[in-house]
Amino acid sequence: MRVGVLGGGQLGRMLALEGRRLGLSFRFLEPSSPSPVDGLGEVIQAPYDDRAALDRLAHGVDVVTYEFENVPVDAALHLAERVPVHPAPSALRVAQDRLLEKEAFRDADLDTPAFRAVETLEELREAVVDVGLPAVLKTRRFGYDGKGQAVLRSEADVAAAWDLLGGVPLLLEAFVPFRRELSILGVRGRNGSSAFYPLVENVHRGGILWTSVAPALDVDPALERDAESHVRHFLDVHDYVGVLAIELFDVDGRLMANEMAPRVHNSGHWTLDGAVTSQFENHLRAVCGLPLGSTASRGPSAMLNLLGDVPPLADVFRVPGAHVHLYDKAPRPGRKVGHVNVTGADAAQVSERLAALEALAAS
Repeated sequence: MRVGVLGGGQLGRMLALEGRRLGLSFRFLEPSSPSPVDGLGEVIQAPYDDRAALDRLAHGVDVVTYEFENVPVDAALHLAERVPVHPAPSALRVAQDRLLEKEAFRDADLDTPAFRAVETLEELREAVVDVGLPAVLKTRRFGYDGKGQAVLRSEADVAAAWDLLGGVPLLLEAFVPFRRELSILGVRGRNGSSAFYPLVENVHRGGILWTSVAPALDVDPALERDAESHVRHFLDVHDYVGVLAIELFDVDGRLMANEMAPRVHNSGHWTLDGAVTSQFENHLRAVCGLPLGSTASRGPSAMLNLLGDVPPLADVFRVPGAHVHLYDKAPRPGRKVGHVNVTGADAAQVSERLAALEALAAS
């Protein structure tokens, strides 16, 4: 089978590397050159809204998916008239707008922080009264890795936040005093079957994911079942096909939904070395109509993002259980250039090894 992919970043790269083991071939539409997928399939270099390029992407492929959720929905709809597109463009539309996303969570009976849509400074001031402070002002579209956000801690922050972000549709969300950040990945096949990876605990730095520990420690089985139930409901309601990631806040043992991604996700990178079937392989199995693989953990593991640059590999490989995955991207401050997965016999050993890797990455 041949798979078309909208986007040619590191997620596309890992999809292709895993897909090759399944006998799949790939064609990518990617505006930038060079890209992490160079050499892993045919690469069409063009903007996502180039209709001729979209037609070239669709020609002769069996299915199209995406590794980047900020592609134009119209591009996905154009492709869907020519070839199956998974996940469906409707899921892409929801994920691109934080207001639609929050409404979709509530439709799936997932709690969310209090929120209000905002389009004027006057509406922002009214929303602050309704939602309370502290709060987070976010652009409704095109925000990721901490971009497009401002924290409001007092009335004095309102005007500055509006000056920074105003002029586009916004969302004000109540600040949540969460105990920790979790995420769950679900995958649903074309036949409606679904499976779930265990909850993982995430730590962010500067709005960018730094580490994920899998499975998350001290998780009540009832909480795990609750998360799976909500995600399954969302998958079924949207007739979703592929991997879906939902980021969650753990608020005193109660889950609140933060954001979703209709694609393979950074917090699932641990699955390449720590799960029976990686998120990338399972996404491809799903969109290609193949049976899903086991999502079970092989044991405790963790993931560390490499941001900006790659530490000396000789030092990294001295840490037992370390598995390096590089993205073939030029170093740049704050840029994800790779990640390291680490495995061990138990959670304590993984924690010790992760700490050693963090020290290397921070030096």
